[in-house]
Amino acid sequence: MDKYYYITTPIYYPSAKPHMGHAYSSIVSDVFARFKTIDGYKVHFLTGTDEHGQKIERAAKEKQMDPLAFCNEISKTFKDLCSLLNLSNTDFIRTTENRHKISVQHLWNELEKSGDIYLSKYSGWYSVSDEAFYHEDEIETKNNQKISISSGSKVEWVEEESYFFKLSKWQDKLIEHYEKNPDFILPKSRKNEVISFVKSGLKDLSISRKSFSWGIKVPSNHEHVIYVWLDALTNYLSALKYPEVSNMLYKNFWPVDVHIIGKDILRFHAIYWPAFLLAANIPLPKRVYGHGWILSGEEKMSKSKGNILDPIEIIDNYGLDPLRYYLIKEVSFGNDGNISKKKLEDCINSDLANNYGNFCQRVTAFAEKNCDSTIPDQIEFTYQDKKILNNYSDNINNLRKFIDEQKLNNYVHFIANALFDANKYFNDQEPWKKKNDKKRLNTIVYTSLDLIRKVSILLYPIIPSSSKKSLKIFNINEKDIFFDTIKDHKYLKSKSKILKTDILFKKITK
Repeated sequence: MDKYYYITTPIYYPSAKPHMGHAYSSIVSDVFARFKTIDGYKVHFLTGTDEHGQKIERAAKEKQMDPLAFCNEISKTFKDLCSLLNLSNTDFIRTTENRHKISVQHLWNELEKSGDIYLSKYSGWYSVSDEAFYHEDEIETKNNQKISISSGSKVEWVEEESYFFKLSKWQDKLIEHYEKNPDFILPKSRKNEVISFVKSGLKDLSISRKSFSWGIKVPSNHEHVIYVWLDALTNYLSALKYPEVSNMLYKNFWPVDVHIIGKDILRFHAIYWPAFLLAANIPLPKRVYGHGWILSGEEKMSKSKGNILDPIEIIDNYGLDPLRYYLIKEVSFGNDGNISKKKLEDCINSDLANNYGNFCQRVTAFAEKNCDSTIPDQIEFTYQDKKILNNYSDNINNLRKFIDEQKLNNYVHFIANALFDANKYFNDQEPWKKKNDKKRLNTIVYTSLDLIRKVSILLYPIIPSSSKKSLKIFNINEKDIFFDTIKDHKYLKSKSKILKTDILFKKITK
């Protein structure tokens, strides 16, 4: 029976070029998607761009461009980022596409039918930068300017006719859902933040604007455009051809397994989005995971501060897989993290060049010289061999659990420890001293080669290009990478050829 897995990144706001925060959300999502793929799931991995709203309209006007032409240009940089980051996404959605407009207007009609939308007047603070409404107690004055306390973005007073969504009506239902599904919002600190906000009392939400025109029109009143967040959040459904709920994409993949988002958009995903879905009688997502920020020094990256970390620059200098590995290993998933040149270089030299790359080189070079570049036969596992091999088979379900619970750091630390143990095993067993005991030499080489295979499979979701190179040693192609095979200690066929591989990672020299 087929197993299905649906994962999404936030859809990115293309008012400026991509930065490290965008890269981080995408890489993390890709790790989960690739793991699930090699674990036998049919995966739908969605990313894209959120192209409506006042912020885009103003940015296009500044450049004296038509908003769609502006979006076409910037959205392409995000699409190109998918290739640059070697993402395995199965879809890229743009909110300016017709398939998305159909879904958004249908959802609006469903909310109207359920009696959850009414026309009134909005008076309050609005941040164009965040495309978010703020209450008086969420605003402070700094340098004679009103700003949002949470984001630091400038806010402006808005008064206009607006449609409202009865968010207050869903307060108790949301609390009930959070309590019945304790892992709906992760990590736990984010869940506590959301519950505290909801329990403090939800006010109805303005969901249309009249003061600008760049957006999807309200179906029954074309003077209004639909609030950009109601529009944007619907992308998770429009990518599955909603409202065609009988189509196989929707049937197989909804509800989504996990929305990976930055913590700054938690309220939209963990409060507004489930409330919209409850009102439209659509099943809720299984999980919303709000990770921390990638900081520039000690500050959040922002265009206004001029402290944007450019992922392209880091990839040009160090390579993609080292960046991917560093972000997964050194940033505690769920917390804020920053990129340090020293830590990145130490990570490349220690984990990747020494513990992984050098291990692959040493073992294959030894096998070439002493086993005629073939997988040895006449092997007999001893206690030491079985112990290090069984570490994989004994932990196979724990590794799955780490991924299912988004415990990325546990997953990568298992790999780092396994690499340390593999190097220690090869050194301690001293195969170069066993030339008079061919069976023992063969067994050590076979075990060490299989450790390369196993750890390369575990590393594949994180550093796919380098892992594929390493697995080429055994003539294993990408389509033949299956997580379950790490429990098979006799997977490698005796007497089959070992292929040469290039140096996987060059050490960074000062």
